[in-house]
Amino acid sequence: MRILIADDHDLLRDTLVMFFDSEDGIETDTATNLEEAAGKVAATPYDLVLLDYTMPGMNGLGGLERVLGMDGGHRVALISGTASREVAEAALAAGAAGFLPKTLSARSLVNAIRFMAMGEQYAPLDFMRAAEDEPTHPLAEKLSRREHDVLKGLTEGKSNKEIARDLDIREPTVKLHVKTLYRKIGAANRTQAAMIAKDEGLF
Repeated sequence: MRILIADDHDLLRDTLVMFFDSEDGIETDTATNLEEAAGKVAATPYDLVLLDYTMPGMNGLGGLERVLGMDGGHRVALISGTASREVAEAALAAGAAGFLPKTLSARSLVNAIRFMAMGEQYAPLDFMRAAEDEPTHPLAEKLSRREHDVLKGLTEGKSNKEIARDLDIREPTVKLHVKTLYRKIGAANRTQAAMIAKDEGLF
């Protein structure tokens, strides 16, 4: 079984390669962005292609749909540490072989990959059944889930770069969320935003 692992996070990608290579009958190849992945898919038959939802070039589900539409009928699954249940459902509806949260154990990942390579569609039931956390705090109700996560990073004194790394998103996206949440909670700067969140008891 040959698998392409396309993910821009070196540590995760290398860990997956090391684990899969220790399994009998699994060969791995890697890519760090969508263009590289698409080039390899065009040149090589794979039993399964794993695409990281937030790596460069993906453009949301656009990257998944692009690889699914390529010649060869490759089976393509989405892997992500941040995507919501709605994204997972949309990926499966678009024809993805599966959706793999990065919170899965290594053993569960291997089992899921074997399952998908046999032609089945996979998504972890506990992830798909989990209800989205409903904000109950008045301040939280003003913010999107991602803005809430960014604000938490601000209260912890983290830089935009650190928040971007923690949330697996790009730094310009963090800057946009920061600007939006300032407006929503009436803050003028990072310090004030953190103070408002703490004074209101949000964190």
